[in-house]
Amino acid sequence: MSIIQTIRDKGAKVSVVLIALALIGFILTDYFAGKGRGVTGGGPNSVGTVNGTKISADEFQQYVDRVESNMQQQGYPAGGATTQQAIEQAWNQEVGRVLFTDEFDKLGMKIGKKELGDILYGPNAPQDLKQQFTDSATGQYNAVLAKQQIDQMLKKGTPEQKEQFSTYIRDLEQQRKSEKLVAMLANTVNYPKWMVEKQNADNSQLAKISFVREPYTSIPDSAVKITDKEIQDYINKNKNDFKQQESRSISYVKFSAAPTAADSAEARTKLMALKAEFDTTQNIEQFLAYQGTGNFYNGYISGKAIQIAAKDSIFRTPVGSTYGPYLDGGTYTLAKMMGVRQMPDTVKVRHILIATSQRDPQSGQMYPVRSDEDAKRIIDSVEIAIRNGSNFDTVLAKLSEDPGSKDKKGEYEITPGQMVSPFNDFAFLNPVGTKGVVKTEFGYHYMEVLSQKGSGAGYKIAYLPKEIIISQETDNNALNKANQFAGDSRDLKSFDATFEKTLKPQGLVKGIGSNIKPADSQIPGLGDSRTFVRAIYDAKKGEVLKTEKIGTDYVVAVVTEIFEEGTQSVATARTTAEPALRNKKKAEMLKQKIGKITALEAAATALGKPIETADSIRMSSQATSPALGYEPRVIGAAFNPANKGKVIPEALEGQNGVYVVRVENVSATAVTSGDIAEQRKSLYEQAKQRAANPQLILMALREAATIKDKRAEKY
Repeated sequence: MSIIQTIRDKGAKVSVVLIALALIGFILTDYFAGKGRGVTGGGPNSVGTVNGTKISADEFQQYVDRVESNMQQQGYPAGGATTQQAIEQAWNQEVGRVLFTDEFDKLGMKIGKKELGDILYGPNAPQDLKQQFTDSATGQYNAVLAKQQIDQMLKKGTPEQKEQFSTYIRDLEQQRKSEKLVAMLANTVNYPKWMVEKQNADNSQLAKISFVREPYTSIPDSAVKITDKEIQDYINKNKNDFKQQESRSISYVKFSAAPTAADSAEARTKLMALKAEFDTTQNIEQFLAYQGTGNFYNGYISGKAIQIAAKDSIFRTPVGSTYGPYLDGGTYTLAKMMGVRQMPDTVKVRHILIATSQRDPQSGQMYPVRSDEDAKRIIDSVEIAIRNGSNFDTVLAKLSEDPGSKDKKGEYEITPGQMVSPFNDFAFLNPVGTKGVVKTEFGYHYMEVLSQKGSGAGYKIAYLPKEIIISQETDNNALNKANQFAGDSRDLKSFDATFEKTLKPQGLVKGIGSNIKPADSQIPGLGDSRTFVRAIYDAKKGEVLKTEKIGTDYVVAVVTEIFEEGTQSVATARTTAEPALRNKKKAEMLKQKIGKITALEAAATALGKPIETADSIRMSSQATSPALGYEPRVIGAAFNPANKGKVIPEALEGQNGVYVVRVENVSATAVTSGDIAEQRKSLYEQAKQRAANPQLILMALREAATIKDKRAEKY
């Protein structure tokens, strides 16, 4: 087997260490042939920069294709939503790759020839190589064969194959370097003995305080005005807290073009016109195929596995009779009971497959590999050989062509409906120990039922659905209403006024879409539409967009806010900054009311508040107390040695109000934390584990990086 056949495309398989920045494995023969879709838009051939390093649009598209292909192989549906997820995942991978590569270069990390050999052919070789070059007889990775095939490809392969293998090696080297980086960072952790002793001493302290408090809520918010200048000054002092990414906000109204009652009735009528033939047909599979319903499962499925709303009524239907029509989501459906059998819940079988067809992993299409006559001849010889005493495992190792079970002694533990129907029915409708030949679309199987668990009724049911189609009239009505509203809404003011006057009385609702990023496609409440997001970014603030259809809705929207990348404006930051500034002003007002602090009793009189007590206060990272709540400044002041036995001469501005505090006493309890060496070891291991978290490393690198995202210009 050549290296071209062995190193298979693993798509967007993620490296745990690099936060999915290494896409391991490529089909080196034809991966890129005709696959790239290309990107739209002009300008430089990049989708962004990371610390000045460009991310090539062409290479990025290749990453997107691989990620999307892998997602589809995992069951994600083809379409715009999956594509956008792939774009986002590929972007995060590429940003991570560039950031980590910068760190590798700064540290001078290299992978030598000997170490590369260990990566490819050592005990921890890549999983895809191990899978393709594991000796079926010994179960061991054949590193010698792997090296021979790779060397052969490097000598006689095409330039494209060599280039793709070079990329494969680059990603493996990236992964090894990342392991070294994480190990280096983790091993820089230190937890000194004096720190453990200090923590123990701090944790042993116990404080008792008396205090008078006045909550900020005692002063109405309306009594405190915060100016724009004060907000701006606050932003300037705390810029890291007020960073913002580029985004947009919209208001929108949806006009539903979902099927109406008339559309539903039309679908039901069409279905009922087919009921008589559905009831009497002798070839149900052919009938359903002719009606465009090619998903008939001609096998028995456990009633426990059937999950439809009408199943109880269907199960009571006599064999040969039809139930319905019943409404199932967006369809009317007829269900014909074809058969009822007692069957196990799970079955363990083993089999040997002699294939007539195989499925292309890329296209999903079946292609022939052997004639039916040849396959039948081979499987008959398999049956005779095993009947005459040949070892099942030996025959399987030599002949079976099912990659999903060959490495597991041909065994499957299955539930009803999991396998194609002939395979399913042989496994579930025969007793343990039954052996025989079964033909499926994949070829001929020699099967043996090994064990069965559970029991219950199994059903063979044929379903005839008729989708409720949106009529042209329904669609036109929704479109006309949307266009009418869009025509009457020239700007944000008229948009709101027209909605209040004409649409709100009809029961329509105005939605809000916030924090819409340039590269987004999903808008909560609306669904997936990349073209709609582009239109939002092409518009000005207050501009009403053209009617856009998203799913079954026609949408009319107006751009309400435009946020540029950088620091938040006063208006945007006010929501966050104003409460903090207001409490600051309230604290000053309360301090003036208290006046000079001489005694706790005097402060209580000035505020008209009782003296309270908080006992058994501990110093902790949470800085909480049952009597106080979360008040770190108050709790911290209680353990200041200078305050012991005294009234603190300054009122403390807390989280929830102003406090006048007298520290009654600070004592110490016995330290019960155990052996210092064991504590230090435990704390060291915890800190080392945190330091070795690649996500935290990547977050830190991204925070310090300058990243320019230009994907919206290309997609």
